Amino acid sequence: MTSATPAPATSSTRRPARTLRAGPLAAALTAALLLALTAAVSLGSVDIPPGEVWAVIARRLTGRTPEPGTRDLIVWQLRLPRALLAAVVGAGLGLVGTAVQAIVRNPLADPYLLGISSGASLGAVAAVVLGTTLGLDLTFGSALGLTVSLAAFTGALAAFALVWLIARRGGGFAPLRLVLAGIGIAQFLGGLTSYLVLQTRDEQQTRGVLFWLMGSLGGAVWAQLALPAAAVALALALLQARARGLNALLMGDETAAGLGIDVTRLRREVFVVTSLLTGVLVAVSGAIGFVGLMVPHVCRLLVGGDHRRLLPLSALTGAVLLVVVDTAARTALDGQELPIGVVTAVLGAPTLLYLLDRRLEPK
Repeated sequence: MTSATPAPATSSTRRPARTLRAGPLAAALTAALLLALTAAVSLGSVDIPPGEVWAVIARRLTGRTPEPGTRDLIVWQLRLPRALLAAVVGAGLGLVGTAVQAIVRNPLADPYLLGISSGASLGAVAAVVLGTTLGLDLTFGSALGLTVSLAAFTGALAAFALVWLIARRGGGFAPLRLVLAGIGIAQFLGGLTSYLVLQTRDEQQTRGVLFWLMGSLGGAVWAQLALPAAAVALALALLQARARGLNALLMGDETAAGLGIDVTRLRREVFVVTSLLTGVLVAVSGAIGFVGLMVPHVCRLLVGGDHRRLLPLSALTGAVLLVVVDTAARTALDGQELPIGVVTAVLGAPTLLYLLDRRLEPK
């Protein structure tokens, strides 16, 4: 398929016969997010009633003296920052997946499959490992976390650019080649990341990095929330302003250009935004796969392909999904926490197979 050929309508891109109204759905998702956050803070090795959870939050927000005891510490210092970070990361992954699928016109694309997350992981791990050898205290989510985020952004942008160049060889644009190139680049960068991890002399740091690479929010603190929250809010605003262009891209590059869209500039801008956001998210949570694949597909089935509705609803859906997944990963096994990537892989792999089956079935 060349850039001049409109993308064929598929079950993932055409508007469903019946869709839900975006306003009521957004309200329902907001309520679901509040319930998920409440459950995330309530459940754990020590269960805390939801009423007490909100009482602790109210005391903290109004500046009243916290009640003595461990429950206040558990709610405010341990579980609430982690639950909020899960919501922020989930919202960001939903946004990135939606934007990436639009600019490559392929509902099978997501940051994980296209190698963007692998590039961000390599950059972040390189910053931490090489920083250790230089005597720097670079850790994920530390005071120097901005350095790690910058390295992750650089890696994400470089990986995406490489995958895109491979897919554009010969002057055309082949969505299947793009996905295959992404998988190949992701495996190559994953090998480099593993090599860097093995170079660390600190066994505890090696275990920590390996666990983080599979997705983890275990070290979440209040100081970590500002940067990813700001990045997600900025990305949502920038992508929402380009929703019309993303809608036009679904009809093909030639049609989009005929509607006055600068296709090359639009793709370049979205590349930078999604790479920056992916880098920031990976720096605080590791590479969490399949969220960016599942969320946009589910939202399209509910509200259609108009990105003016799709982008904010994908952010809300991603937030709800990751809060629920993180809670399950933290509480499923007594005394042991599962990496988030394990749970999302169990959910995402069947989704990918389903999408492949829908796209390859006879028309």
